[in-house]
Amino acid sequence: MSEEKIYPMTAEGRDKLQFELEDLIANQRPEITKRIQIARSYGDLSENSEYQSAKDEQAFVEGRIQTLKNMIDNAEIIDSNATAKDEVSLGKTVTFKELPNEEPETYAIVGSVEADPLAGKISNESPMANALIGKKVGETVAVPLPNGISIDVEIINVTK
Repeated sequence: MSEEKIYPMTAEGRDKLQFELEDLIANQRPEITKRIQIARSYGDLSENSEYQSAKDEQAFVEGRIQTLKNMIDNAEIIDSNATAKDEVSLGKTVTFKELPNEEPETYAIVGSVEADPLAGKISNESPMANALIGKKVGETVAVPLPNGISIDVEIINVTK
């Protein structure tokens, strides 16, 4: 028997997953069921592309519902207040700059299911977050890059 994977995330991240789950169950699932019923009324299902498309979408939605339920059931909500105010941790936003003279960058450290780098949210499992977590404002940190070299960054600010 294998243990369930734990999904560390913020309360906001869990709420977003819950909202998506509720939308899938209350809106998308019934809509797909209606489309399947309509497509069935067209007759021969073997050559019915509307039916096949709706069945494929139904399978995707049902899979996503199960995935979301699993993530929510196994969520570990991280309390960013449990660490020092100036310490980088999951649930906090960190501003840093690459040394010597790069512009500051700001990212929120979130669980992997919440990550969206384009929206300024990086996974706690990313190399950048791994290097920064546990460090404090004013510290310089070596961040390993995929190409095998590392860059030095200075932590400028940490907020909740």
